[in-house]
Amino acid sequence: MTEELRPQKRGRRIAMSAEEIDAFLAAERTCRVATLGPDGPHVTPLWFGWDGRACWLYSITRSRRWADLVRDPRVSVVVDAGTEYQELRGVEITGTAEVVGDVPRTGGPDERLAEIEPVFARKYMGGDEMVHDGRHGWLRIAPNKITTWDFRKI
Repeated sequence: MTEELRPQKRGRRIAMSAEEIDAFLAAERTCRVATLGPDGPHVTPLWFGWDGRACWLYSITRSRRWADLVRDPRVSVVVDAGTEYQELRGVEITGTAEVVGDVPRTGGPDERLAEIEPVFARKYMGGDEMVHDGRHGWLRIAPNKITTWDFRKI
């Protein structure tokens, strides 16, 4: 992380532990990515990976989201679940996005992606091998704040 993670101040009673965060982010499949563009905020759903330290987005490089994050790397990512009030739980990661690897990603060896690509491939592609289509690239979100909630603890 680029700076020390700010602690969660409110809602400590319903906050998730580090182990709960890891398990939740490993299980959930879709996040919502909020970026800032010239016309204001932009929110999009996207698949993601979590390595225990950072949130990784495998994004189309010709998307508005990518352009927004290249121009202004400040970002917020939300992953949530639950239908009824007593089931609601989630994680919000606020931080800075950085491009990692070749753009677009073509699949050549890259030590910086050696950990996250198999995690992402197992989660979404059913195996350890990433499929690269020449349209996507990696964005690493270094969190400066993580806020969590798990209303099942109430």
